[in-house]
Amino acid sequence: MLSIVTSPQDLDERFRTALGELTPPAEPREAHAPVRDGSRLTGAQANALFDAQLASRHLDLAARWLRSFGEGYYTIGSAGHEGNAAVAAALRPTDPALLHYRSGAFYCARAGQVDNTDPIRDVLRGLVASAEEPIAGGRHKVFGHPDLQIIPVTSTIASHLPRAVGLGFAVERGRRLGAEVAWPADAIAVCSFGDGSVNHASAVAALNTAGWCDHSGLRIPVLFVCEDNGIGLSVRSPEGWVAMVLRAKPGLRYLAADGCDLAATYDAASEAAGWVRRYRRPAVLHLTTVRLMGHAGADAEVAYRSPAELARDLARDPLVAAATLLVESGQATPEELLKRYDEAGWQVRKVAEEVLREPKLADAAEVVAPLAPRRPVRVARVVADAGTTVGGRSEAFGGRLPEDGPPMTLAQSVNAALTDAMVTWPQAFVCGEDVAVKGGVYGVTKGLRERFGAGRVFDTLLDETSVLGFGLGAGLGGMLPIPEIQYLAYLHNAEDQLRGEAATMSFFSRGQYRNPMVVRVAGLAYQEGFGGHFHNDNAVGVLRDIPGLVVACPARPDDGAALLRTCLAAAVVDGTVSVFLEPIALYHTRDLHADGDGQWAVPYAAPGGWGDAHVPIGRARVDVLGSGEELTIITFGNGVRMSLRVAARLAEAGVGCRVVDLRWLAPLPVADIIRESSATGRVLVVDETRRSGGVGEGVLAALVDGGYVGVARRVASVDSFIPLGPAAAHVLVSEDSIIQGARSLLER
Repeated sequence: MLSIVTSPQDLDERFRTALGELTPPAEPREAHAPVRDGSRLTGAQANALFDAQLASRHLDLAARWLRSFGEGYYTIGSAGHEGNAAVAAALRPTDPALLHYRSGAFYCARAGQVDNTDPIRDVLRGLVASAEEPIAGGRHKVFGHPDLQIIPVTSTIASHLPRAVGLGFAVERGRRLGAEVAWPADAIAVCSFGDGSVNHASAVAALNTAGWCDHSGLRIPVLFVCEDNGIGLSVRSPEGWVAMVLRAKPGLRYLAADGCDLAATYDAASEAAGWVRRYRRPAVLHLTTVRLMGHAGADAEVAYRSPAELARDLARDPLVAAATLLVESGQATPEELLKRYDEAGWQVRKVAEEVLREPKLADAAEVVAPLAPRRPVRVARVVADAGTTVGGRSEAFGGRLPEDGPPMTLAQSVNAALTDAMVTWPQAFVCGEDVAVKGGVYGVTKGLRERFGAGRVFDTLLDETSVLGFGLGAGLGGMLPIPEIQYLAYLHNAEDQLRGEAATMSFFSRGQYRNPMVVRVAGLAYQEGFGGHFHNDNAVGVLRDIPGLVVACPARPDDGAALLRTCLAAAVVDGTVSVFLEPIALYHTRDLHADGDGQWAVPYAAPGGWGDAHVPIGRARVDVLGSGEELTIITFGNGVRMSLRVAARLAEAGVGCRVVDLRWLAPLPVADIIRESSATGRVLVVDETRRSGGVGEGVLAALVDGGYVGVARRVASVDSFIPLGPAAAHVLVSEDSIIQGARSLLER
C-alpha cells in the first residue's frame, strides 16, 4: 500500500483505473453550457483546463524519469495542485503573476491563452538546465516567461509576496506618476504560495502591508492565492489554522474553495479576480489541495505520513476529479480522456528527449552575463543630460537653487540630490519610516513631501521587509523606488529581500525583468555612543556578499550627491539595485581640522555635465597630502575624515600621504587600489567595520590578487557589537589607532 501511494507509476495506474469506472450520462451538456449547475465554468473551458492539467501531471512524471538517470535537476512538482489551472483561466494573460513552485498547471493554462507558446518545452528545458530555456536560460528551474507575464521567483517560502504588493501599487499608481507600466490599466497582480508559507515573516509582512494600505485608502489590486495542501515539507499545518490566519487578516477579502474541484476553483477565482479588478483592493483566495508524490523526488513521505492519510489525498486527485467532471457532464468519454492522457504523456516524453540534446551553460562568463549589466557610458550620459533635459528645478527648490546657496553638509546635499532626482524622473518616489511629514530621523528627506506630494513621498508601516519588497515590486512595474531604511541594524531582518529577490531578478530572467531600486540606509557608527548597536551598526559584510548588488558609501557632501545620481542613473539604465550607505555621524558635519573651519561643507554641484555631478561605479577618490610618496591610506565612510586629519598631521612632520576614499564598497575600486598602493609601497587599510568579514579583507585580497609588492597592515574595529555610551570608543577605529598604524608602517 505504501509504495502504491507514493509511486509515480502507480499514480498513473490509479488514474487509468478511475477512468475505467466512469460512465457517461444519457444526456450530455452543451459545450458552451455550465459544466454543472450553478457554475460559471463551461464544458469547453473545462476541456481546455484538463489539457493543461494533463501537461502539468506528465511534466511531474517526466521530472522523476529524467532524474532517474541523472539528466533532470529538479523534482518539486505540482501533482495534487493542478486545480490552479482554473485560477489562470479566471485571470487575464495580461495580469502579472508571481508563481509558487507548485503552480505548474497555472503556467500551462496561461500558455494556452497566448499564441506561439510551448509550456511543455519551457518547463522541460528548465528541468534539464538547458541554456535555451526562455526565462532563466539554464540558471534555475523557475516558472517565468515575459510573453505570459509570469515573473520568475526563486523563493520557496513567500519572500516574493511583499514584491507582489509593490507590483500592485505600480499597476495602480505607476501611470499617474509617469512610469512606463507594462500592463493594462485594469490589470491585477497575482501571487501564489503554499500553506506552510502563511507562517513565514515575509508572508505576514505582505498580507499585513496589503491590508494596512487598504485601510489607509491606498488601492492595491493584488490577489493572494494560497495553495493549501495541509503540509509544509514534513510539518503538518494544524487543522483549520490556515483558514483562521487568512480570514483574520484585516483589509483583505477572503474567499475559499476546494482546489481539487475544477469548477469550484474557477468560480471562486473568478469572483476573487473580478472583485480585485473592480474595486482595486486586495483579496486572498484559499484553495485546499493535496500533495501527491511527496515534496520532491527524494522525499520518502512514508517516514512521516500514515498510509491512511496518503490514501485520503490520493482519493482527492484533482486529475481524476476533473476527468469525472468531464465525463459526468458528457463533455468526453473515458476512452477519449485516456487517449488524451496518453497523447500528452507521449508528447512530454518526446520533447524531453529533444531538450536533452540542447546545450547547457558553457562557462562562468555565460553564467554571470545577466547578473549585473554595467553600461557606464550610458549611465554617465543620463547624469550629464539631466540638467539640460528637465525643467521645474526652480519651482521644486522654492525659487532658490541649491548651487547658488552656501556650502552644504552631507545631509543637505543628499536632500538636494533627491529633489533633483524627483524632478528628473517623474516615476521616482521616496518611501520609508518617518520620511514624509517628519522628513526622516536626521532631516535628510525634509521638505520632499511638500515639494512633490503624498503620492511620491510617503511613510510606510514599520516593517523593513515590507519597505524593500514594496520597492522591488514597484521597480518591477516601471517605477524608480528610493526606499529608506532608518538604521543599518534594521536592514538585517529584511536582507533576503535584497539577496533572494532583488539581486536575482536579472540573473534568473536573463535581464528580461528588472527591479531597479536605490535603498538609502543610515548607518555606521561614531554617534558618540548614542543608541548602542541598534543605532551604531557597522556590519556591511552581508551586503558585499550579494552578487550584483552595488554598495555606495559617500563620506563628503559632494560625493553624496554625485554617488546618488550615479546609483539612480544605473537603476534607470541597467536596472541596478544599489544600497546607498550614509554615515550618520557625517550628516551634519561642517568642519574638518578645527571647529569653524567649514572644510567639510561643500558647494552643491547642479546636475548635468561630466564633472563633479557624476562618479562612475567602482572609482575611488584620492587626496594627496605633501609629497604623497611615503604612505597610502585606504578607507571609506567615517574613516575618510579621520584619515585626512591624521594625514595632515603626518604631512606637517614631512610624511607625504595618499588618502584613498573607496566610495564604492561593492564593487571595490580595484584598479585605483592597486595604483595608489603601488605608488608608495606602504598601505594602511582603515576599516571601521569589523576585523572579521569587514571591507578591509576585500581590500587586502584585491592587493594580493593584483600582485601588489609592498607592505600592508590593517586598522579595524573589534569583532564586537557597538556598546552604549563611552564604551563604544573601545571597539571602534580612532585617530590614535590610525596614527599608530601609520607609524608602524613608516618604521619599516
